Amino acid sequence: MIATNFTLDTDSDGIALVTWNAPGRTMNVIDMTVIEELSAIVEELATDGAVKGAVITSGKDTFCAGADLTMLETLGRGFAELAAAQGEEAANAHVFEESRKLSLLYRRIETCGKPWVAAINGTALGGGFELTLACHHRVAADNSRTRIGQPEIKIGLFPGAGGTQRVARILPPADALQFLLKGDQLQLNRAKAMKLIDAVVPPGDLIKAAKDWIKAGGSAKAPWDVEGFKLPGGPVYSKAGMMVFPPANAIYRRETYDNYPAARAILQVVYEGLQLPIDQALRVESRWFAKILRSPEAAAMIRSLFVSMQELNKGARRPANVPAKPLTKIGVLGAGFMGGGIAYVSALNGLEVVLIDRDPETAEKGKAHSHKLMTDQVNRGRATTADRDAVLARIKPTADFVELKDCDLVVEAVFEDRKVKEEVISRTQNVIGETAIFGSNTSTLPISSLAAAFKDRARFIGIHFFSPVERMMLVEIIMGKETGDTALAVALDFVRAIRKTPIVVNDARGFYTSRVVGTYIREGHLMLTEGVPPAMIENVGRMAGMPVGPLALNDEVAVDLAWKILKATEIDLGPQMIDLKQKALLEDMVDKRGRYGRKNGKGFYDYPQNAPKRLWRGLLDLQSTKLDADAIDIAVLERRLLAIQALESARCIEEGVVSDVREADVGSILGFGFAPFTGGTISYIDGMGAKAFVDLCNGLAKTCGERFTPSKLLLDMAKTGETFYRRFPPQRRKAVA
Repeated sequence: MIATNFTLDTDSDGIALVTWNAPGRTMNVIDMTVIEELSAIVEELATDGAVKGAVITSGKDTFCAGADLTMLETLGRGFAELAAAQGEEAANAHVFEESRKLSLLYRRIETCGKPWVAAINGTALGGGFELTLACHHRVAADNSRTRIGQPEIKIGLFPGAGGTQRVARILPPADALQFLLKGDQLQLNRAKAMKLIDAVVPPGDLIKAAKDWIKAGGSAKAPWDVEGFKLPGGPVYSKAGMMVFPPANAIYRRETYDNYPAARAILQVVYEGLQLPIDQALRVESRWFAKILRSPEAAAMIRSLFVSMQELNKGARRPANVPAKPLTKIGVLGAGFMGGGIAYVSALNGLEVVLIDRDPETAEKGKAHSHKLMTDQVNRGRATTADRDAVLARIKPTADFVELKDCDLVVEAVFEDRKVKEEVISRTQNVIGETAIFGSNTSTLPISSLAAAFKDRARFIGIHFFSPVERMMLVEIIMGKETGDTALAVALDFVRAIRKTPIVVNDARGFYTSRVVGTYIREGHLMLTEGVPPAMIENVGRMAGMPVGPLALNDEVAVDLAWKILKATEIDLGPQMIDLKQKALLEDMVDKRGRYGRKNGKGFYDYPQNAPKRLWRGLLDLQSTKLDADAIDIAVLERRLLAIQALESARCIEEGVVSDVREADVGSILGFGFAPFTGGTISYIDGMGAKAFVDLCNGLAKTCGERFTPSKLLLDMAKTGETFYRRFPPQRRKAVA
């Protein structure tokens, strides 16, 4: 047979080596061509009497990154078209049959009568890891960078090619559910301990070890196909089973508030599948997979958290006219928590870093932050002491600005004070080269005004990190009025080098992320002034899909910062641009009571030592009115918290602050945790339709205030029935290789 993705070589012992090496791709991914070609290979080997068994491996550094989700996205999107043309029953049948082809292929490998061994030479995720599970033996090459896992839950799906059923027959159900529901990627030592991998061998011995297992008489039957197989955790309806599934359901609802259909489906298919023979269990899994694939949550999450993120990560917004130039050395001004974090992620990814502060001792403290983070990784077995030494060797702490002279990029991360920033800008531009780019990490100060202190404004750009830098995946790049293409290209190249996701926005007060998340915090403040119980405000925030309630979030970003921003807004734009109730609340919290947030141990919450945080009891004293919790419509509170953020995002697009709808969605999820199951703030609107969203806003405007008044753009879209993704289709430029 002729295959483009695989090569086949059978040795003198009758063992076939199937090498997967997709042309033109950096990683192997599963698409329809791969399924067809591998199916043909399986049949060829199954019917060839000279073949004793097969080993499948990869010709790349990784084994497989999973399925091509654009294939699944197209399948799910086509359901509506087919339903309209042929009826819903036919559309359901089509999606079911198409989406289970991979599951049937893997089951054929498992039951073909000849042993298959997965020789895992690198990371295997999603459908790629499910392929290894369908093999009768799994051998991995020893590599600290290799990861295995089923991360589908993170994009609104679940393993649909047998993963839920095979994992739940290898692991006890509690461990299986945790593995599937968390979507974590495991290192090889952990995977072997869990029996998800059978052996770890030196890289040079990988193929030999795989073949030796076959030659030694390796079985061509999976354990669950052997008569007398017993589930590792016992039957579902047993004492042990009842200690797993009822609590698991309770934990699921506590953690997700039933917002994620895929998570619910995992519980369902594991619960049902463990009561059935494997073939029936796989059919149940396929039924649920087809159902979840058609869900609006999966469609939204795949688009935003896979397709759009992938495009942005590969340079969709990078100016095509600027040649790529690898960065080698950067400068970081300010060795505090933020600057230390920027230095760490830069050095971690191979960049040389000059870390500057007012004196050498303070700069050294910034470097110590990297030492602590790397030591934590060493203690968890995720890095070696040699890795730590290499990272620290790339960071040079100093107070001497002259050390910046040969940096490609300088990122300023000093105190959020205009005078302080202008001082370091002035000192920096006197020593850096004529082509070096200057980036300011500010969350509030306009980039165009800061650029006035820089001699070449075309080389000045905003690079807004989120705290903690090492954990937050988003970087907001802000274009000043005179920022040039080269500065944008370098900033995007930098963000790509440190493996984070960029969004590009235009200069405006609060930019995009700070401006939108501010509406969420404000809505929490206003609910408090209305008399809504504080605990209800926080719980409803999480029920709506946010990672924390608005009061807790304000504590994290600092209550006194919110107060400073509000006062600055009133001075700059006038009293009509602020809410007087919010002003009174923040003034009381900060000026009268000294409650600044987590940073001083007291905000909307108290932070006792060696104990969990708890809502400050004094909040009740700030409420002149106290509403009866039983009389409050929780659904209205949820809609308020999400709609106000979506409305502000729409205004940002209308005003040109955000020019790409993908960035509005991705930025809202990664930047401040906007309900991921919606796909982001703009997908939230598109998901219900502009007319329904306008009706929602008009209703809230009548009962809650004019801040919910829909903008002209939304009113126009409501009349025409347009969506944001149709009215503002993303420009899909060729990504940087």
